[in-house]
Amino acid sequence: MPACAVGWVRYDAPMIRVTGPYELIPGVPPKRNVRIYVPKRAPQRERPFLLLFDGQNVFDDAPSFAGGWHAHLAVERLARNVPAPVVIGVDHGNEHRIRELSPFAFGPHSGEAEGFLHWLSSWLLPKLRRELALSENPRHAIVGGSSMGGLASLYSALRLPDVFGGAISMSPSLFVGNGALFDWVKQHNAPAGSRIYLDAGAHEAGGRMLASAQRMAELLQAGGRCELKFRADPQGHHRESSWRRRLLPALRFHFGTSRKRR
Repeated sequence: MPACAVGWVRYDAPMIRVTGPYELIPGVPPKRNVRIYVPKRAPQRERPFLLLFDGQNVFDDAPSFAGGWHAHLAVERLARNVPAPVVIGVDHGNEHRIRELSPFAFGPHSGEAEGFLHWLSSWLLPKLRRELALSENPRHAIVGGSSMGGLASLYSALRLPDVFGGAISMSPSLFVGNGALFDWVKQHNAPAGSRIYLDAGAHEAGGRMLASAQRMAELLQAGGRCELKFRADPQGHHRESSWRRRLLPALRFHFGTSRKRR
């Protein structure tokens, strides 16, 4: 799966590496880019990292439909006090986005997240670990996203605890498959020691998204095996500006001073 192009793109002052496009399946579209930011004061080895879905939205406003998360600015603020993570934004597949981020089939969409996760865990992350000195300790590997990416990130951390030690799940699309993730969690339980940040806003889907997130938080807490941070955002809407505002507190939960490096 060779890269077809590698380059650097300037977003404000920092430099974001854009590498790819890569094929998930040889000869089968779509290909996608991977966007990488290494904080200025990142450790030289065993670097913690944050992998975010919907990479077009992770950094700059330009490639995003409704503005970016400016994640590079958030990790630099975090780096004032603790070793900040390398940020990896994996672009979505445009018209294939919904099916590749869903673990479950619903409506006209097939659930193909397992294939996407296999590519991430078996090819992309080993490649980036070699190139960027990323930690192999799952406790230092967090996966995140919002909406469909929030669903995919929560599922990823629960499904692959040997790869990801935790998730940032913002406004997850828990309605997918008639709430199939709820049944899945009941059957599988959260992995022991996982750290889950989960949130939603009061102004999303008339409050229904917040209610679903609250229900998932209660289900995860009932299992008693993971460390959970749930945030109900009374001002939150289903858009990048809300997720951008909540990103730094989520990063502090996973990488902040209250967490001892193991």
